[in-house]
Amino acid sequence: MKNVVLTVSCKSTRGIVAAISSYLAEKGCNIIDSSQFDDLDTGKFFMRVSFISEEGLSGTEIGADFVPVAAPFAMEYEFHDSEKRMKVLLMVSRFGHCLNDLLYRWKIGALPIDIVGVVSNHFDYQKVVVNHDIPFHHIKVTKENKPQAEGQLVELVNQTGTELIVLARYMQVLSDQLCKQMSGKIINIHHSFLPSFKGANPYKQAYQRGVKLIGATAHYVTADLDEGPIIEQDTARITHAQSPDDYVSIGRDVESQVLARAIHAHIHHRTFINGNRTVVFPASPGSYASERMG
Repeated sequence: MKNVVLTVSCKSTRGIVAAISSYLAEKGCNIIDSSQFDDLDTGKFFMRVSFISEEGLSGTEIGADFVPVAAPFAMEYEFHDSEKRMKVLLMVSRFGHCLNDLLYRWKIGALPIDIVGVVSNHFDYQKVVVNHDIPFHHIKVTKENKPQAEGQLVELVNQTGTELIVLARYMQVLSDQLCKQMSGKIINIHHSFLPSFKGANPYKQAYQRGVKLIGATAHYVTADLDEGPIIEQDTARITHAQSPDDYVSIGRDVESQVLARAIHAHIHHRTFINGNRTVVFPASPGSYASERMG
């Protein structure tokens, strides 16, 4: 039996759930988990259905006759085989905490992705990446060569069949063109002091202002810098007794966890972009074993 996930978004109207469930039943599929959300503000409907094909059919085979079901509702839909790992390209500059965390989760099987490579504008983590038997690509970025550097990146994305780019503390701004080309397929992580403490040493600035909460935000990348739809956030409480170095250490832990959870939600098709926001369905208890974070 194969586990398949169906994701659907469309205008909200009566009969969507009935049409989908009837179709899956006719195809010999048993639904094991279903989540849905009706956005009353936008009038949009979102649904994620996880099911098992008792006949061993793939998502492509099951979805072959779905067009007549989807057409009356103008559905945007995809069938995903759960056993197929998403191809992910990681990007990093000189802060390696998120990269190291993701590599560890990937190595122990807690983050089931296919890492097709790691791109960096520095050589700091070349040895770490190569020791994991993952291709390392150094793409130097300067003001003068930025278009050419991004051209190299786009070529690499196309060559590897990259389905998701993860900016694991990559400190270069991507062009509007690439953001549009990979819309909904680039995830970034940053501290949640923005916009209060911009620029260099945000943790030091936060310490000087006596901040009591440190946070991190993972979001989809858009042409508007650090303003894309938010996927995941978290905070950690701190006290007056902690130093600027403590702020940095705690902040890095929060960033790593938030980024991993955001990637986890995306690769299991639990995220939907809804205008400037996202719909993120939680992992159900029944699916936790296959979606464990470790």
